This record gives sequence, structure tokens and C-alpha cells, in this order.
Amino acid sequence: MNTPARLGLYAAGLAALFAGAYLVAGAVVPASTVEARQDEAAPEHDMDMETGMEDHGGHEAEPVRGLAIEQDGYLLSEISAPATAGTEGVLAFGVTAPDGTVLDRYAESHEKDLHLVVVRADGTGFRHVHPEFDGETWSLPWSWEQPGTYRVFADFVPGDAEETLDVTLSRTVEVAGDYAPRAEPPVTRTASVDGFDVTLTGDLAAGAAAELTVEVARDGEPVTALEPYLGAWGHLVALREGDLGYLHVHPEGDDPEPGATAGPAITFATTAPTEGRYLLYLDFQVDGRVHTAPFVLDTGGAEPAATESATPHGHDGTESPHGD
Repeated sequence: MNTPARLGLYAAGLAALFAGAYLVAGAVVPASTVEARQDEAAPEHDMDMETGMEDHGGHEAEPVRGLAIEQDGYLLSEISAPATAGTEGVLAFGVTAPDGTVLDRYAESHEKDLHLVVVRADGTGFRHVHPEFDGETWSLPWSWEQPGTYRVFADFVPGDAEETLDVTLSRTVEVAGDYAPRAEPPVTRTASVDGFDVTLTGDLAAGAAAELTVEVARDGEPVTALEPYLGAWGHLVALREGDLGYLHVHPEGDDPEPGATAGPAITFATTAPTEGRYLLYLDFQVDGRVHTAPFVLDTGGAEPAATESATPHGHDGTESPHGD
């Protein structure tokens, strides 16, 4: 037999050998079993390479916003504000659209075109206010109660985008003066503010949707006279301790009718993107006045044996921290 013929027979033999091995393997370990074992071996949670957040067990990780001056092409300008604590002045800023022009069109969200959230780096001095817009600049009268490093968040829905975008931009502002940061806050599920006692139930878990419920009481009696505020029975801002990452928290239930009252409970849905401690601030309205109650939660519901009752940061109990 010549050499080409011998090579042809050799190749045919190898093909037959591999085909037989494939059939035997299929009989011994079916494809469905292989796929199942691959699924079992897959990691329980993956990392989102853009946000650095884990997706645990198939739950969609809640996006963390407000960590940068730019999002989706929208850019927050420098913040103009008083340089020292106790000085009366104006806080002002603008937003630039993706095409480089001033953003002058906003879509209303929770009855406002823009929500301004300000908090000191240690979680104190929280304020949720609504500045005025002159077609180019957002501004409102302003003074700082305490010195320190503050984060200023601008939360809005652009009116020039083809799709609905929830945009949260932020910058830091340094306020001169003797700065004494507070120690790490303990887990806090109760708050006393302006004669109201507010209690929070529910736990946060990284990568999993959770319900948080707050109940409002006064003089030991449930408050059933909660009034609509910005189109809801209450608003909850959640910030991740450390970087003050801004979480989107959704009030549950139907929107309230104008003039209606409710209470004592308000329920919110949110997802903690990572393990850690979260600072929460509840805004609620009674008798036409807005009150702010702060809480602190760890993911997993872990907390010390005793928790402290908090009073609103930067709030003396006599004047609302809101400028609206």
C-alpha cells in the first residue's frame, strides 16, 4: 500500500475513534447533566465592572448615583456658596447638557424640576431643598451651620432627552472653620423630631430588594394625619456611608389624593448595592410642616444590643431644615 493510502486509512481510524468516544461520553454523562453541573459551579454573584456592585443570586443591583459631577453627558458646574460657617449668602450652580449648552429644560419629578440634597461627609447637616431656576442658574439663600466637607447632590430628570433619565450629580464644598467630625454613627431605628417619634422596621440586604416601613407617633399615639409631600406620603433618601453613594428609594402604594391624610405607616422599596452601613433620612409632613427623621442601617439587619434615638442632623427641633 502506498503512503497516501496508509495516511487516509489512519485518518479514518482516528475519526472513528473520536466518534465512538463522543457516543460513550454522551451515554455516561448526558448533556443535561453537564449543563446542570456548570450551573452549580457558577459563582453565586457577579461583579458589575462599571459600577463595582455585586449582583447577588440573580437580583439586579440597584445603581448607585451621585458619585460624580457627570452622568449621561450632563455636567454639574462649580458650586458657589458661602465659604465659612454662619455666613449668610447664596448657593448657586448650573447644569450643562451633553451638547455643551446650558440645560434649561427639566421634566417634573415628585412635583419639582430639581431636588437639592446637601449633607456633610460624616452624615450630619442633612437638607433636602428646592432652589429657584432663572433659565440658566439654580440658586437659593444659604448659610452653613457647621464647617466641614459637604456633598451637594442635584437630582433631576432632563427635559431634553429622548428617554426618561434619572440623573444625580454631585460636587463637594469645603466650609472653613474648626471641624470636629462625629464618630461612626451606631445603627439607629428610632428618631425623635419636633415631638414626633419615628420607628423604622425592615432590613437591607446587599443585592436584594427590601421593604422598609416607618411609623410615626406623637405623645404615644399613632399619627394618622400625614399629609402628601411632593406627591407622596413621605420621601426617603438613602446614602451609603463612606462614599455617600445616592440610592433611589421608591415609596410604595398609590399616589395620595390632594387634601387626603394617612398614617401612621409609610413603606419604601430599595436595594442596597453592596454590604455596608447606610444613612437614611425620612421627610414627612404634618400640619403643613416638613420634618426630617434620620436612621442608620447595616445590611443583613445586624445591630448592637441597644440603639440610640437620633435627632435630625443639623436640626435644633425648632425650625425645619427645609428651605421650601
